[in-house]
Amino acid sequence: MSTYVFPARTTTAEIELGTTLQPKFGADGLIPCITQDVHSGEVLMFAFMNAESLTHTLRTKKATYWSRSRSKLWVKGEESGNVQHVRELRTDCDQDVLLIKVEQTGAANASCHNGYKSCFYRQLADLDDDALKLKFTAERLFDPAIVYKKK
Repeated sequence: MSTYVFPARTTTAEIELGTTLQPKFGADGLIPCITQDVHSGEVLMFAFMNAESLTHTLRTKKATYWSRSRSKLWVKGEESGNVQHVRELRTDCDQDVLLIKVEQTGAANASCHNGYKSCFYRQLADLDDDALKLKFTAERLFDPAIVYKKK
C-alpha cells in the first residue's frame, strides 16, 4: 500500500511553474476540489479534500473527499453506488485548488446526493431580475429517500 507524503511548499516559481505537486491546504487542512466529467466536461460537484482523502484518491483512483459536516473521509459512491473513477488530476497555478476529471459509474450515473447527475442542477432564471429565482436545468435521476435509507 503506497502512501503519499506531499512535499513542503517551496518557492513561488517552483509552485507555479515547477513539476512537483505541492498542494496548499488551508489553515483548516482542506483544499477545494472541483469534479468534472472526463467525457463531457460537465462540472459534477465541488467538495473539499484533506491530505488523507487526497492520498486515498491517488492510491485507489476513486474520488475521496473530506466531509466537513460528518468530519470523516467520504468515498464517493460508498452508499449510492455512483462511484467516481479518477482519470486525471490537475491543480491550478498556485496549487490551492484541485480539479479531478472522473468517469462516473453506477445505476443512476449521478453525483449529487439530491439525485441529479451534477450538483449544479439549477441556475438563476434571470440575471437582471432582483427576485433571485432559480430554475431547474436537469431531471432527477434517482430518489434520495430510497438510495440513502438509514441503516
